[in-house]
Amino acid sequence: MENNNFGQVKISNDVIATIAGLAALEVEGVETITTFTDKLLKNNNGVKIQLEEEDVNLDIMVMIDYGISIPDIALKIQENVKNTVETMTGLKVSQVNIHIQGISFKKEKTELEEAKKEAKIAKKEARKEESKKN
Repeated sequence: MENNNFGQVKISNDVIATIAGLAALEVEGVETITTFTDKLLKNNNGVKIQLEEEDVNLDIMVMIDYGISIPDIALKIQENVKNTVETMTGLKVSQVNIHIQGISFKKEKTELEEAKKEAKIAKKEARKEESKKN
């Protein structure tokens, strides 16, 4: 929550989770952030968030493509999620915990490409908004 001369700005946990999920999907080799259990329970974000004041802790559940180095992809996801969430929200990300839920042997190309395109568009729009503020 941010205070300024005009009032308060509050960012919903769902917004932060969406930003984090899209940032995770931008990383090459991430298949999805939704697990089979999430689909059954209609919980489609695959991101758990814990917000304390202006510190954010994130748990991100991902499926990755077969043949990808797990330590390498986990680090890339952590870096991208941390940078994106901090840039777009102004909050400090303390932890990004990656949970590898599975390995994908077969890609559903159209869904994956659409999600990545949406993530890139959202990120570009956020950068435009950020540059307008400055």
